[in-house]
Amino acid sequence: MKNISFGDTPVSRCVYYRLVCGLATNIDPPGSERIIFLAGSTGALTMPGSLGSVLRTYMHRYGVAVGPIVAHVGSNRWSFLVRPDIPEDDTRLFSDMFGLNVLIVREGAIALPSPTTAPGAASRRWIEPPHNSFRPSGNAVVEAIRWCTGIKRDTPSLAVHRG
Repeated sequence: MKNISFGDTPVSRCVYYRLVCGLATNIDPPGSERIIFLAGSTGALTMPGSLGSVLRTYMHRYGVAVGPIVAHVGSNRWSFLVRPDIPEDDTRLFSDMFGLNVLIVREGAIALPSPTTAPGAASRRWIEPPHNSFRPSGNAVVEAIRWCTGIKRDTPSLAVHRG
């Protein structure tokens, strides 16, 4: 985002998100300076900021690739942008995540940081900004959540937990 030569505006930020990060962003509603994309080819795991901070540290420590993370300043929630490969019919997974106040976002609008001071539009900030189109596996992030919160599976995935 620092390399945008034509100024950092909501429109130029949308262009960056689209061309560099592979996120089909829009300003919605038009003229509002609020940047969103619709979940689909990218989903999110949204959680309390306290869990997000622990998870981010855990993932860095154990070599789990961390992708973009957005913070919602007002609600103190973090959204980890992920590939949408989390099974839809795993009741244990949904029970585990529900108990931790983690929302699996498969559809709907996901708001991103906008370079503006307009009310409501500046309520997002990057914890880990995107630099390309990489998103970690949603399954890998769920496994990392389980490990760092003590909800471990019987057999850990070596690709997720190294320690």
